[in-house]
Amino acid sequence: MGAGPELGPAAGVSLLLCASLLGAGCALGLSLGWGQPAADRWALAWLCYDALVHFALEGPFVYLSVTGNIANSDGLIASLWKEYGKADARWLNFDPTIVSLEILTVVLDGSLALVLIYAIVKDKYYRHFIQITLCVCELYGGWMTFFPDWLMGSPNLNTNNWLYFWVYLVFFNSVWVLIPGLLLCQSWVELKKMYHKGNSLGKKFQ
Repeated sequence: MGAGPELGPAAGVSLLLCASLLGAGCALGLSLGWGQPAADRWALAWLCYDALVHFALEGPFVYLSVTGNIANSDGLIASLWKEYGKADARWLNFDPTIVSLEILTVVLDGSLALVLIYAIVKDKYYRHFIQITLCVCELYGGWMTFFPDWLMGSPNLNTNNWLYFWVYLVFFNSVWVLIPGLLLCQSWVELKKMYHKGNSLGKKFQ
């Protein structure tokens, strides 16, 4: 991993775009969660960012991939994916596994994120069912994105450059492991509380 950083204009613009989406997602989520417990406000901030990434970044990726490929596309979103493609070459040309996963991610995960935002804001009974489903989908997507390539010796991954490896591959992808994992723990704790509360009420009326 001795290659020097390549933080050129394309990398700067891509990172700035991701930071802008993060800022917008946090602002929207914290606003929607006004009056909610702190954990739920931050969950909403994450979910708004998650939905923005799925629809604003991954949605165009799917469109550009099924109508051609990223390598031969132009525009702001294409340039972001070309930059990420320096870390993982599968994103530059049509890779059926990646595109299939991204279609599922945009359609299912994006929609579940919106439903979960509504469920948290409106305190719906199905909130944790949706939360668990979304988190499992996110974790499954991460597993299927990288594990097949790892089994082949990671021929498509650039692990020789600190920016591409530690920022693009490790940091950006581990966020979609860490936060869904935390939300799964939250659902576990809340469902356990509901179970014990239900048991206590049932014993009272026996």
